[in-house]
Amino acid sequence: MFRNLLIADSGKGHVEEMVRLLRDIPPCRQARINLLHVIPEQGGLDLESHRQRAEVLVKEAIERLGLTPAEVNTVVREGDTKLTVLKVADELEADLIVMGSRGLGRLQSILGNSASQYVFQLSTRPMLLVRDDLYVKAINRVLVAIDGTGVGDDALKLACELVQGIPGGSLTGVHVSRQDITPSRGGRTPGDEVLLKAIQRARSFGVEMKGLHRTGDIARGVCGTAADVKADLVVIASQDRRPLVARGLVDLDKLLGSSVSDYIRVHAPAPVLLVREPEGRVR
Repeated sequence: MFRNLLIADSGKGHVEEMVRLLRDIPPCRQARINLLHVIPEQGGLDLESHRQRAEVLVKEAIERLGLTPAEVNTVVREGDTKLTVLKVADELEADLIVMGSRGLGRLQSILGNSASQYVFQLSTRPMLLVRDDLYVKAINRVLVAIDGTGVGDDALKLACELVQGIPGGSLTGVHVSRQDITPSRGGRTPGDEVLLKAIQRARSFGVEMKGLHRTGDIARGVCGTAADVKADLVVIASQDRRPLVARGLVDLDKLLGSSVSDYIRVHAPAPVLLVREPEGRVR
């Protein structure tokens, strides 16, 4: 489970509350907390006063988290927020990045220079997005999107590990087909088969998962199901289909809001845990 959390905290939103809730879950209770505060590039003007102010903000954040300075690794850096978060995550080998999000969609994210969206685009590490407009609740009901891919299996495994450590926790898996497909002679559609395999895989991790099959737009189907089951956390996977030479470049189609993950990021009724495909996986 998560052992090394990188918290990119701007002092706004519900990120700190989410971290407190994560630490209530046994698998995350012993996680190392790395608290990052990024000072915007100032062109050398009065950098020391900005650094002092940043240290005060970090100290206040530690107090709000109910931790002692000895329990937290604080990192204060100057630079572009999105690039700095990625760099520090790699330096610390963080296994989860936690960031707040204003929930901006499409062109707004680009014009507003959305750090959280860029970090997700370029990071291969799991990332938990906590929108400012959400009411953050204790994690009991987890929804995972089932797509039958390798990285989708990673998301399912992670969701199972989370639920395993939550007394009374429940896991629901949803598979959304773009259109109805006639069942085979056995009475099952390809979507049913994907769900059945996922249920069996969850069972191998000691978790009984309820499977739901929806038809229609995938992103809207996942968000609608999250609302129906009153999910406290939505876990989704996102494959990076860019060629290796373009891995360091932002996918403009996704930035413009045409991806499933981007729609869910903006519209899901709960925080979203995004699992990206690890580097080096054979395709």
